[in-house]
Order: sequence, then C-alpha cells, then structure tokens
Amino acid sequence: MKFYNKLVENIFEIASVAVSSVFAIAVIFAFLFRLVGVDGSSMVPTLSHKDWLITSTADGEFEYKDIVIVVQPGVLNEPLVKRVIATEGQWVDVDYENGKLLVGNSKDSMVELSENYIAEPATDRPYSDLNEYPIQVPENCLFVMGDNRNNSTDSRSSLVGFIDERYVLGKALYRVVSGDTGFDTAKFRIYED
Repeated sequence: MKFYNKLVENIFEIASVAVSSVFAIAVIFAFLFRLVGVDGSSMVPTLSHKDWLITSTADGEFEYKDIVIVVQPGVLNEPLVKRVIATEGQWVDVDYENGKLLVGNSKDSMVELSENYIAEPATDRPYSDLNEYPIQVPENCLFVMGDNRNNSTDSRSSLVGFIDERYVLGKALYRVVSGDTGFDTAKFRIYED
C-alpha cells in the first residue's frame, strides 16, 4: 500500500509540473513571443516561403534593418513580413533608374544604404508606386520594404503605404523552421552580426 501511495504521489507531482510548464510556455508565447509563418517570396533571400519565425512583441522601438510583422488594415488585409528602411521623420528616395535606395534625416543628408541582404536592387517601379521621391516618413510611421525588391508589395505601393507603428505585431528574432529542405543552423539567425 505504501508503494502504491508513493507511486500515485509521484504521478500527481509529475502531472502538476507538466501542467505548470505548459501553462508557463503558453503565457510566454501569448504575451512575449509569437510564432509567425512566412507566406510568399517578398523577403527572399533572407526568409523563404513557409519559414517560421519567433517574434517578440512590439515595443515601439524600431530601427533600420528590423524585420517586422505588420497587421495594418488595408487593401491586402493580411499580415506582412517586411524590413524597416526608415522611421518617423526620415526621408527616403528610391532611385529606380540607378537601383539605389537613399535614406537620411533631411533631404540634404540622405546616403545610399549598403544592403548586402537584398536579392537585387529595386529597378522595376511597381505600378502601384505613386510616390514622388524623396518622401518623408510621417510621425509614428515606418517605411518598410521586402528584401526581394522587385517582387514585394511594401511601403512603395499605394496598397500598403506607410506603416502605422500601432499595427506592428512584433519583430522577428529567429527562424525556427526553414521552409527549404536543408537544415543549416547558421541560416536560423536573421540578422547579421
């Protein structure tokens, strides 16, 4: 009988630890982190279709190169995964003719970005890009672009436009499952050191 009671006690203890662990993980992922899937090729070569990302909740501090998940209502009505190019008050100039992207804190201080993460420079102006460059990013907004510049619907498009920071769900931290067939752990870091 003593053995039976000890066994039951151990089973309840293990079950209690398991339930507590599952609850703790659920709380962490509900309030601190989220798992988000990539749909499409607009972030190639950095991210691929069917990649899964761990994202942090948005803290309102965004900077150039952050990869963000956007849930802004609009024509597309679907979450977007894009890279932050400019933040509020900054100026952006997309030079399609020369394939250059310039950003600065004023029209006179814009410099070409060195973007070793893109598939190719933006040389094809999307039909939905009705902007007259250079343009200034409004207060509490972001200008975002996909890394696959000639195949991305992003802030250049009138379908997306500037991103209101209130609609940024979070920042991508790590890729946890790669959509391609290879499993290279080095590929799971999103940002360059």
